Amino acid sequence: MTEEDHKPRSDEARYDPEITSEFAVPAGIAVPEAAVEPETTSEFVVPRGLTTPQPASGEPEGSAFSTPETYSAHDGPNAFTPASGFPTVSLVKDAPWQDRMRTMLRMPVAERPAPEPVQKVEEDGPAVPRVLDLTLRIGELLLAGGEGAEDVEAAMFAVCRSYGLDRCEPGVTFTLLAISYQPSLVDDPVTASRTVRRRGTDYTRLAAVFRLVDDLTDPETHVSLEEAYRRLAEIRRNRHPYPGWALTGASGLLAGAASVLVGGDFLVFVAAAIGAMLGDRLAWLCAGRGLPEFYQFMIAAMPPAAIGVAFALAHVDVKASAVVTGGLFALLPGRALVAGVQDGLTGFYITASARLLEVMYFFVGIVIGVLTVLYFGVKLGGRLNPDAALIGSERPLLQIAASMVLSLTFAVLLQQERSTVLAVTLNGGVAWCVYGAMHYAGGISPVASTAAAAGLVGLFGQLLSRYRFASALPYTTAAIGPLLPGSATYFGLLSMAQNDVDKGLVSLAKAASLAMAIAIGVNLGSEISRLGLRVGSARKRRAAKRTRGF
Repeated sequence: MTEEDHKPRSDEARYDPEITSEFAVPAGIAVPEAAVEPETTSEFVVPRGLTTPQPASGEPEGSAFSTPETYSAHDGPNAFTPASGFPTVSLVKDAPWQDRMRTMLRMPVAERPAPEPVQKVEEDGPAVPRVLDLTLRIGELLLAGGEGAEDVEAAMFAVCRSYGLDRCEPGVTFTLLAISYQPSLVDDPVTASRTVRRRGTDYTRLAAVFRLVDDLTDPETHVSLEEAYRRLAEIRRNRHPYPGWALTGASGLLAGAASVLVGGDFLVFVAAAIGAMLGDRLAWLCAGRGLPEFYQFMIAAMPPAAIGVAFALAHVDVKASAVVTGGLFALLPGRALVAGVQDGLTGFYITASARLLEVMYFFVGIVIGVLTVLYFGVKLGGRLNPDAALIGSERPLLQIAASMVLSLTFAVLLQQERSTVLAVTLNGGVAWCVYGAMHYAGGISPVASTAAAAGLVGLFGQLLSRYRFASALPYTTAAIGPLLPGSATYFGLLSMAQNDVDKGLVSLAKAASLAMAIAIGVNLGSEISRLGLRVGSARKRRAAKRTRGF
């Protein structure tokens, strides 16, 4: 080491900030300034100096669904086309929106026809979050009102498409609604969901929602987002068309008409009506206390059964079985059963399972309530014969009138519009005429007769709903009331109360078969009506290819 190495360095050299590392740039060497543009952080970014071809219009490709300019069919790989070719999709514009939306929902996203926005949107595009929120609110009202999952999805897709959101995918389960919109494959999707907390039966509100969706899909009617929100708020605020006392009276008339339908006289009519009204008031009381619906059904089934047992204990010459059967008609969950089977037949198996499980819980509640009363009645010495035939004489005119009254009161209980009550009353009378002609006059089995009558109900209900551009539920649910298996349910429960479990299970199995015949018949009638309507083509409604087991 030299003497200069032992000399202390000056303070300026000791604390020079630039000399901090062997990687520091020595003084006197010019360093080029950093570019303003950010550095390349992805291998997918186009390198600097390379130009990409632009379309003839001068606009860059903004969607992965558009064909790239550099693509040529001559340079593509070998493709295999089915022997029948790819089917072209042509939608009839004057067809009901339910059929058009259902047809497009069953297509892949890339094969759907180009959207034709119906409603006016802002210049910079639709407000996607608000459109999705409006769609979920409309779907919530439909699902809570008992509409099938397929029709709810069709309505949600119609709302989005009317505001220009074509690449959206709605999803419906028993309690959850979800919808996802993706502008393109290079943009982030927007997803929203909503949970259905409460369910209520109000077909007037359901019809109003269908009218709103119909106006949104109408090219001649322009409804802005603000106007749609305002109309939806009015629908939610509207009161029920019938007061509480009218609903209680309708439940009594329904039970009385059902008792006459199975062979009861005037005294049976009065007793069944009183029992049903007592059960309805007790159920309302339990609902006001926050008791679950299972216990509401159980308590509502006790008064009609108690009145029938009281007649048997008093040895009054009255058909006690007709009294109990009439009371059960007002409680059987036919609406939920039809909706559950319809969801299963259309491929919504999760929703169908949940609906059928709900029906099973309600039915078990009815079974517990009736069995409790029948058990104590049998222990007290009541003579209730499970082998007794309810209909002892042929009274076709009286039975037709009773079936029409039953359908009318059922329509009131469902809070239907007054304009639909007459049509559903006539539909219920026609259903009973078909059932009576096939079963009593023709000697055909009750299951086949019930299925045929229910199919006719579904056919007429679907045609009436298409004529009015409304939901089919108000025209079909109340009309199947006379076909509900009230007597088979009662005799099955009575046999089990008398320790004849085998006979009781056979009767309950018959009741289940009749219920399934009603649900399948209604759905089949609706499908037949769609085949005869002008909806473009029945072949455009694609189904899942599972007919060969794979």
